[in-house]
Amino acid sequence: MDASPVRVLHVIKSLGLGGTEKVMQLFVTNLDRSRFIPAVYSQADGVRARQIRASGVDTFIGGDLLSVLGRFKPQIVHIHRAGWPEPELLVPLKRARVPAVVETNVFGRHDPSPQASVIDHTLFVSRFCLTRFSHATGISPHPGRYTYLYNPVDTDFFANATRTNRKYDAPAAGRISRPDPGKWSRMALDFLPLLVRNVPDFRYHVIGAVPEAVEFIRLHGLERNVILHDPVETDAGIADFLNGVSVLAHGNDAGESFGLVIAEAMACSLPVVTHPSEGLRDNAQLELVEHGVTGLVANNAEEYANALNYLFSHPVEARRMGLAGRDKAARLYRMQAITKRLEALYLELLRRKGITQ
Repeated sequence: MDASPVRVLHVIKSLGLGGTEKVMQLFVTNLDRSRFIPAVYSQADGVRARQIRASGVDTFIGGDLLSVLGRFKPQIVHIHRAGWPEPELLVPLKRARVPAVVETNVFGRHDPSPQASVIDHTLFVSRFCLTRFSHATGISPHPGRYTYLYNPVDTDFFANATRTNRKYDAPAAGRISRPDPGKWSRMALDFLPLLVRNVPDFRYHVIGAVPEAVEFIRLHGLERNVILHDPVETDAGIADFLNGVSVLAHGNDAGESFGLVIAEAMACSLPVVTHPSEGLRDNAQLELVEHGVTGLVANNAEEYANALNYLFSHPVEARRMGLAGRDKAARLYRMQAITKRLEALYLELLRRKGITQ
């Protein structure tokens, strides 16, 4: 007789358009339905909730998590969080005696609270985050307790949706983020006057402009060079946007714990220009963007402008980096392979706890 499917509840605070929410969505919609019954609990509804429900996955919105646990009766709870203490999410898991708890620790933070003892396995979203966590805490990253699992990307879709006749010498760069100051960098603005001086027909396509960016554009008379776009809600919208540019111009002072937009641009055969972050901030963008291989890394605004100019004026090199990025994304971030690894972790945790399926 076949084993009963494993009931898995993914827990997340909100279901908007953020990268954390998208990663969770990709996981629940790609789990093997013959082996797993996924569902989602969130305190707030949002765009992704509608998309998740349309895929046939149940969502529990608002209300008491403990009561949801009692109704759904999951064998595994997978919580997506920043890493710092969140007793309102962890205490119900202990009270409900959930057999196995996995967390995706999005920002690699350490939670020393007693409530965190309910977590059986921590997944970091990059090798960088796992390594920094170990160095900062002195905790040995034992693979039975701490591992990294890259965020899933629909690399097949992006590769198929990519323009086959992309012109890498077209002076057009794209930028995608939430309209959140924490997602921006001064370098993402300061390079503009320097580049336009040498490439007057440069076009900067931006999703997620913040008021500071809009004011910078006005003050420097760059309205002709910068095109502001509305947010997009689907991978088709992202692919359409990226098909209109020759390079992804990434910039974020806080850095990236993974860099989902970077990985998606790589899957679209785009080279990426980025920069390092200072101190102990996130720097996984440098794990994805290898200088001279999948893009270029700049240390200041002048280098950033020069990097973009170099790619526009060396289309053969830009294409080489773009194709290398596509191959790397397919090898490391393909959602089907990433989800299979997650499924294997779920089953191994249940096996360790003596729960047979």
